[in-house]
Amino acid sequence: MFFNDHNPPHFHAEYQDQEAIIDIHSLQILKGSLPKRARMMVVEWALEHREELLANWNKARIPEPLDKIQSLE
Repeated sequence: MFFNDHNPPHFHAEYQDQEAIIDIHSLQILKGSLPKRARMMVVEWALEHREELLANWNKARIPEPLDKIQSLE
């Protein structure tokens, strides 16, 4: 997530040399791509942390320091 980033609410996911921008609400890839397995893991993670992602999106818009969200294991 980046401070003062454009709508819709989204986050950036990176895997090896690929990057995707993912909508927080729909969990659809807005731009870029990830391999299928990585995309499935990111979506599963985002489902578990959607409220935290939205809270951080709102903080980033103010801007205010973001909270750490548990990473994929």
